[in-house]
Amino acid sequence: MSVANEQIPALPNGWEWVPIGETGEYINGFAFKPSHRDSSGLPIVRIQNLTDESKALNTTNIEVPANYKIDTGDMLMSWSATLDVFVWRRGPALVNQHIFKVVPDERVIRKELLFYWLKQAIQQLQKTEHLHGSTMMHINRGPFMAHKVPLPPVAEQVRIISKLGEVLPEVDAGFAELKAAQKKLAQYRQSLLKSAVDGALTAEWRAEHSPDESGAQLLERILQERRARWEAKQLAKFDEQGKMPLKDWQNKYPVPTQPDATNLPDLPVGWVWASLDQVSEIQGGIQKQPSRAPLENKYPFLRVANVARGKLKLDDVHEIELFSGELERLALVAGDVLIVEGNGSLTEIGRCAVWDGSIPNAVHQNHLIRVRPIGVVSRFVETWLNSLGGIEKLTKLAATTSGLYTLSVGKISKIPVPIAPRSEQEEAMRVLIESLSTLDSQEQSLELALKQATAQRQNILRAAFAGQLVPQDPNDESAGVLLGRIRAERSERGKQPKARKTKQQKEIATVVSKLIDVLAEAGDWVSAQEAFRRCGVGDGAQTERVEELYAELRKLDHDGKLAVEAVNDEDGRKLYDKLKLLVG
Repeated sequence: MSVANEQIPALPNGWEWVPIGETGEYINGFAFKPSHRDSSGLPIVRIQNLTDESKALNTTNIEVPANYKIDTGDMLMSWSATLDVFVWRRGPALVNQHIFKVVPDERVIRKELLFYWLKQAIQQLQKTEHLHGSTMMHINRGPFMAHKVPLPPVAEQVRIISKLGEVLPEVDAGFAELKAAQKKLAQYRQSLLKSAVDGALTAEWRAEHSPDESGAQLLERILQERRARWEAKQLAKFDEQGKMPLKDWQNKYPVPTQPDATNLPDLPVGWVWASLDQVSEIQGGIQKQPSRAPLENKYPFLRVANVARGKLKLDDVHEIELFSGELERLALVAGDVLIVEGNGSLTEIGRCAVWDGSIPNAVHQNHLIRVRPIGVVSRFVETWLNSLGGIEKLTKLAATTSGLYTLSVGKISKIPVPIAPRSEQEEAMRVLIESLSTLDSQEQSLELALKQATAQRQNILRAAFAGQLVPQDPNDESAGVLLGRIRAERSERGKQPKARKTKQQKEIATVVSKLIDVLAEAGDWVSAQEAFRRCGVGDGAQTERVEELYAELRKLDHDGKLAVEAVNDEDGRKLYDKLKLLVG
């Protein structure tokens, strides 16, 4: 339990409120530059290495002050974007910026207890004004260090740690089992998707049924319809302009991209490969900007956050202003497939879902690409794109700029798609939907169980920090007496002459660039970490400078000059933020 200073409740006898700054040292990591990296040396611990141990560790041979060095068992706290506390268990390393190396003062609090204590403090801070940014979340050092948390007597701390050691492993083991079951269900889901689009799911049906037309015949009919639609649109334009069709105007028909047959798997007899361009109409979306603030002509506006892999998330749909004629051209229709155009994770690039038409006159942002299938079952196309085979094709086409993997209408057009006879597509989707219905139910049950396990863990920790987990002992030395003694010792040390800064410490501060200039020079989306590096934060990593940069970021956002978007995984968990300067 931890609280904002203005909401301090009563504590058990012998406990005391103490600012976080008195619990130990919180050393902000060194701001390593790309030029500091080497093929060998000590690992550089970034936030992504804490949240995902599969992420590669950069290494360096540069000399940095000892304060930035860590080893197995050291406690780390990420204070920007991802807010959490970790214990490092991978040997000697160096701490990067945006991470505090936590050195507990174990005269005040035991290290094991501080780990849980800081997690509770972060949860509390997330409910206060001291946590800044809806997407660019970070904690300001000053308010963080002043934030008060409850301190039990040292002897009671030992009893609390012992009790937590009894009850938490059982809870954590149950949670791990649930996560393992969740992973198995995800693997089973992928096997179902694969079988639906490679013919395995309909093998028996295919042996007993003869379709009216093969996949190749269906593709030929689609190509004819596709051309007919284009010609009808061209004639409508001529008519609208009051002009006669130009000579040989039909020769200007844009022939759709052919599929690249390289390394494509074999398909069942009667199936054929096509490009997405051949069997659909593909279109980008609308870029959000100040001139499109929803006022008079506002319509529902779907964003990347509304599209998960194989499902829509419509609990938070924004609005956008449309101009004359745009609704007719851009409105989504049921059956459209929405594909995520950019993401920071290769596992998320190209995730897609079928639009269900549940919100009338909805349009989509420019980071979603709309695919409108012609003659093929929309769900069949979506199933292929979300299967491992489709994901592999999408990721190979994705380009990367500043760490962001991107697709485009042109790249999407080249994606190969298996085309089964129409009747077999429908049968495959019927069987798949049946199977997924049972799977969805199992996944929902697991999700509920995981939430309950998380709540159980939080309840145990809340009880611990409220003095309700173990009994108090009146013979324990109170935390107030202990703090009084330690504060007196610190006061005496403070009277001693301070050591002068070394030349190396003085050289840490460098000239920095304005964020607005960095974003203007970039001209497009750039990850927040890269933008900060270009601003010169990479030369100092002083917490005060980072906070100045966040203040500039908030001002640009307030003035309507900045676009900030979170890059999420399919479960809505944020991976990082990207920034873009808005013009006009």
